[in-house]
Amino acid sequence: MSRGDERIVAAADSAARQVVGRVVVCAGTDLVDVDDIRALLARQPRFAQRHFTAGERAYCLLERDPAERFAVRFAAKEAVLKALGTGLSGAALREIEVVRRHSGQPELALAGRAAALAEAAGVHSWLITLTHTRHLAHAFVAGVGQPA
Repeated sequence: MSRGDERIVAAADSAARQVVGRVVVCAGTDLVDVDDIRALLARQPRFAQRHFTAGERAYCLLERDPAERFAVRFAAKEAVLKALGTGLSGAALREIEVVRRHSGQPELALAGRAAALAEAAGVHSWLITLTHTRHLAHAFVAGVGQPA
């Protein structure tokens, strides 16, 4: 197993431990090839504008090569839609935003149809973990309901 693969496995294990003792109503995960996102960004300049919020774009573009940051956020958006059971057609990807707390920890902010789907599913809040290497980006999300 490569060092990058070990990081992905460790992140998945960490994510699984975060949900213990919580009322998880849905969960989703996604793995994205960073080179695919890099190619999309080069081939389709409007890709970032169509699928990422202004805040996400600003954060990703701080890096000389923003592909890793875009890829992991794309994985998070897909993971949310998988968790909600809709796939990519469920809501616009810009309605799902990965924001950073002051601590650096990622957090999800949903709007529009994505927020309505989460509410209908009984999701009160989200747990999210992100990790990426130069080649792979992984996201795991869990929708947490109200305690019984």
